[in-house]
Amino acid sequence: MFLKSVGICLLGLTLSLLLVGVISGTPVRHAIQVVPALIAFLAVVRRTGWAVHAARPLFLFWLFIVLAIWLYLLDIANFVSGRFTPAEVMLTVVIGVSCLWGLVASFRVPSDPVVGHPAVAGRTRVVTWAGFALLQTAALWVSLQPAFAQR
Repeated sequence: MFLKSVGICLLGLTLSLLLVGVISGTPVRHAIQVVPALIAFLAVVRRTGWAVHAARPLFLFWLFIVLAIWLYLLDIANFVSGRFTPAEVMLTVVIGVSCLWGLVASFRVPSDPVVGHPAVAGRTRVVTWAGFALLQTAALWVSLQPAFAQR
């Protein structure tokens, strides 16, 4: 049940980011940014043992991004800058809720082979977590390059 919740949250995150891309006129940029979440979603669908460990850094990454946006909008901090339409602001709420719910659900997924979620070794967890954190960071970096930044 909780693995399904993680998948739903990854899907919510992905669709929200893609909608931001459509609204802001930068669909290519946002399509690049969702690649790690799509890979994690496929891992959830396939019920791999490492799926939740791939999802967690993505939820944390995007939660940090939306928190930075909210702090900017509230004129508390300037980690980010820009203009945000009301629709984009609402989508940051959806992204934030998806990330929080997904993070909580990811810690409730049992790691018991009997229920179909194979336990993974600690090293695999760390490598998966770090790998997906780096993959998401790289996806954001690539999406901000001049070739994709305005597309």
